Amino acid sequence: MREILSAVYPWTKVLHIVSMVAWMAGLFYLPRLFVYHAEKAPPGTETSELFKVMERRLLRAIMNPAMFGTWIFGGMLLLTPGIIDWRHDFWIYPKLSAVGLLTWFHHWLGRRRKDFKADRNLVSGRHYRMMNEIPTLSLLLIVTMVVVRPF
Repeated sequence: MREILSAVYPWTKVLHIVSMVAWMAGLFYLPRLFVYHAEKAPPGTETSELFKVMERRLLRAIMNPAMFGTWIFGGMLLLTPGIIDWRHDFWIYPKLSAVGLLTWFHHWLGRRRKDFKADRNLVSGRHYRMMNEIPTLSLLLIVTMVVVRPF
């Protein structure tokens, strides 16, 4: 198994990066849709129904598969021999913590989508704007850890 992971390492890295980019795009865009939905589309309006379709498609067709791909290909990278030295590469721990935060945020967005679907959103547009900083800060931390490897 280890030989196979080493042989496909470049392709695994490519698939991990592509999945991560697609996931991040959704994590940036879905909260923005929620801002507009909360502020510009009262429940029961045609605009609200359009937002519901857009939000569902973004989450189910793009974000969920992209998150799954990020985790699967990232896991394969972690298992590839010679990539991580778990005793000396401390940069991996903040990186994985940030990925955990993004996963929590993804699921939080999924619960908010269900609230919109049921016309019971209680979160303000301002709150969604503030929450939209989570993927930005997480991405900054992740890229810094992977590229600079400060620890």
